[in-house]
Amino acid sequence: MRLSPRASRNRIEGSIPLADGGTALKVAVTAPPEAGRANAALIALLAKELHLPKGRIRLVAGASARLKTLLIAGEAGDLGARLKARLDRAGG
Repeated sequence: MRLSPRASRNRIEGSIPLADGGTALKVAVTAPPEAGRANAALIALLAKELHLPKGRIRLVAGASARLKTLLIAGEAGDLGARLKARLDRAGG
């Protein structure tokens, strides 16, 4: 996940290629990258968009970096389908 803080609005922008050949989900939040505010906004946005409780999403790496690793509790196929549907609606 690649997070862009201080954006004009909270949104999932789509997938982007990474230098290592992988891909990441690009997400923008309006919160500043101070005192964990942007990370909290990221979790809140994903919880809302994926229709999950915030407690099921946990930041496991990248607390102070733009590239984040999140652990989302749930059935992988279901979560993948929800995310794909969300990206399809956004055109990402």
